[in-house]
Amino acid sequence: MSKEPVAVVGIGQTKHVAARRDVSIAGLVREAAGRALADAELTWADIDAVVIGKAPDFFEGVMMPELYLADALGAVGKPMMRVHTAGSVGGSTALVAASLVAARVHGTVLTLAFEKQSESNAMWGLSLPIPFQQPLLAGAGGFFAPHVRAYMRRSGAPDTVGSLVAYKDRRNALKNPYAHLHEHDITLEKVQASPMLWDPIRYSETCPSSDGAVAMVLTDRAGAARAPRPPAWMHGGAMRSEPTLFAGKDCVSPRAGRDCAADVYRQAGIVDPRREIDAVEMYVPFSWYEPMWLENLGFADEGEGWKLTESGVTELDGDLPVDMSGGVLSTNPIGASGMIRFAEAALQVRGQAGEHQVEGARRVLGHAYGGGSQFFAMWLVGAEPPTS
Repeated sequence: MSKEPVAVVGIGQTKHVAARRDVSIAGLVREAAGRALADAELTWADIDAVVIGKAPDFFEGVMMPELYLADALGAVGKPMMRVHTAGSVGGSTALVAASLVAARVHGTVLTLAFEKQSESNAMWGLSLPIPFQQPLLAGAGGFFAPHVRAYMRRSGAPDTVGSLVAYKDRRNALKNPYAHLHEHDITLEKVQASPMLWDPIRYSETCPSSDGAVAMVLTDRAGAARAPRPPAWMHGGAMRSEPTLFAGKDCVSPRAGRDCAADVYRQAGIVDPRREIDAVEMYVPFSWYEPMWLENLGFADEGEGWKLTESGVTELDGDLPVDMSGGVLSTNPIGASGMIRFAEAALQVRGQAGEHQVEGARRVLGHAYGGGSQFFAMWLVGAEPPTS
């Protein structure tokens, strides 16, 4: 028996900010969920199950918060599942929800991811000791900076590429009313003059710490037929993982990322992603990861990703726009960041991305990664139903 086609018929997110002190965690998630239901023109009663995800619980200091969020999400008496795969969790959560629809376990599923970072300190929460290494790093940037430096050495990329990505994404964010950072006076010179945090990563080349939530309503073919607007259809989705440390690990281009992308392309019938995919919402928490992931995902040959960035290919009006919404560099409620990539990809193929809409976008990739570049989740969505 073939899988049930999965459609995205509702999308909602909060306005992402540094601190939402006006709401509790329950209020935050209900706000996003309510907007997704309104977009789908459905009620809480129309939802068969809820799949929720977030990053590590110590980010807020509330253990297993899903246990008390059932009421806020209309899930009392309904199946509710929690997903956790570090920073990629938003993407993984959407894929788990999609699998329930594809397997015909449920007809319509609400999936949601969130983070309320203002209630803790994620940077120091992520400053964990690494076996056999000196405890010199602070935050995720301290972990990833050597990987960026390795990429620069391997590819010969000039040290200005990271600033080009940050400048692009912050300008894109100005076109997205939900983005956290709206830096109206941003210039390339300001990015390049910002303080060096973790060589070679500068302050303006890093993601913010955000409070926010995002939700999607996923449904089957029958539900899509009743939708008030054309849905986004899932053409392929996959998750892959690998250990943080092992002999031969390629920290610049992890095998799990390459394998995950290849599986998604196989499902979607993609042979040449560079030509067949119209845009990418990519998980880029530090600007240098755009060229790195362009290579990892098969959009550029090894050592060539930075040339796409430098030549303007990934600009909003470029040949392969990347992070049209402003990306993780402009909005980062960690547990939700991956699902925001997935939701923004769906908005593009539905033609509902507003000022950051890519004209004619028919197939868009949503990408998430987490941990020590070890967890990957991706989906490809299209404007038309899948052919098989």
